[in-house]
Amino acid sequence: MKPAEQNYSMPPEWAPHERTFISWPVQESMVYPEDYEAVCGGYLELIRAIAEFEPVSVVVNPSDVSRVRALFTEDNIEILPVEHSDAWLRDNGPTFLVNEQGERAGVNWIFNAWGGKYEPWDLDDHVAPQLLSRFGIKQFDAPLVMEGGSFHVDGEGTLITTEECLLNDNRNPEMTREQIEAALKDYLNVQKIIWLKRGLSGDETDGHVDNVACFAQPGKVLMQVCDDPTDENYEITRENLNILNTAVDAKGRPLEVIPIQQPPMASHNDSRLTLSYLNFYFVNGGIILPVFGGAAEAADRLAAQVLQETFPDRRIRTVNGMAVIREGGNVHCTTQQMPAGNAV
Repeated sequence: MKPAEQNYSMPPEWAPHERTFISWPVQESMVYPEDYEAVCGGYLELIRAIAEFEPVSVVVNPSDVSRVRALFTEDNIEILPVEHSDAWLRDNGPTFLVNEQGERAGVNWIFNAWGGKYEPWDLDDHVAPQLLSRFGIKQFDAPLVMEGGSFHVDGEGTLITTEECLLNDNRNPEMTREQIEAALKDYLNVQKIIWLKRGLSGDETDGHVDNVACFAQPGKVLMQVCDDPTDENYEITRENLNILNTAVDAKGRPLEVIPIQQPPMASHNDSRLTLSYLNFYFVNGGIILPVFGGAAEAADRLAAQVLQETFPDRRIRTVNGMAVIREGGNVHCTTQQMPAGNAV
């Protein structure tokens, strides 16, 4: 039986967490291996920031365990020896589910390194089952390629994603849009899927939605916008904004859209960096927000202000968003929440 048939569903990210999972970087798989120490410094800052709010389990290659463990003195940071090649646990880790009794389960998606972009990915495809087994959590094996950063849910039956990613031929070319929708409904127990068109310019994940838009609560969506008509993101975000402004959720509610202005464009080696404030991460009682500094300082302050107004009961904890972005992702991409509940 599939998760929906057993009344399991994916809770929203803001629901209480038991812990956060995050993977430690692997130099051999980095786009810019010469930045390894700087990237590790960014992960160190991020892990400690999350640990201010909740326990953190750090997935580390066995050969790195002693070195990484020595970096942390916090009691609520644990090291898990698990072989992996890349450090984006949002995308290759399990997606956690909970049923009405508070029993947890996890979806093990097929992972193919964002459409076969980075070889090898066999170790990364086996991380999710190892984590579920380690914590005694029931496992559902989903028969499709999927990454956790490619969808968001509101906890009340609605999922948001992009056509650019989920309908890309490098993921599930043998499946139609309707078949992909059916699988998401079966494995995440959602009833309505809102399809945005494209992700942000320069995003090598083929348009992950976690850089574009996310639910703030049922019926309310945060979206990063661009007001510069000369920027490619202007057309992209306007098109997506039009979709959200005319969409209704699984309960039939129109959506309230809260815009967040994008930071100024930045590049590295002639490639655009996918800077996004929407790549923040909910923690218990707070939000971990990547900020970019320099020319982005005003936009950083505005983003933090919008989030504080939207979530007055949460502490906005900022971290250096430039530390890992050259590798292709940011705070949300590196993390995966385990909701509070019971193992089965």
